Amino acid sequence: MKLEEFDYYLPEELIAQVPIEKRDESKLMVLDRRKKTIDNKVFKNIIDYLEPGDCLVRNNTKVIPARLYGKKDTGANVEFVLLNQIEGDIWETIVRPRK
Repeated sequence: MKLEEFDYYLPEELIAQVPIEKRDESKLMVLDRRKKTIDNKVFKNIIDYLEPGDCLVRNNTKVIPARLYGKKDTGANVEFVLLNQIEGDIWETIVRPRK
């Protein structure tokens, strides 16, 4: 699997700026692999789709506004995505282009 496989265009207006007031009213995308369908449901009904033995993974990551842009001496554009603050001003990053 390559990192580029997770890079896609997402219009700014589709990115939530604040959490929904009633969290259990948030959207839930339900994929049915047998029927090959995708349904839009409400998160409070998630229990309707879980069966004994299922594994539910909770993503509790937080998004920070940490994308920096610059130019190399050569004039080439460079992008830094700050992922995790290690200590002080030392960060784990993704840099594009990678060279």
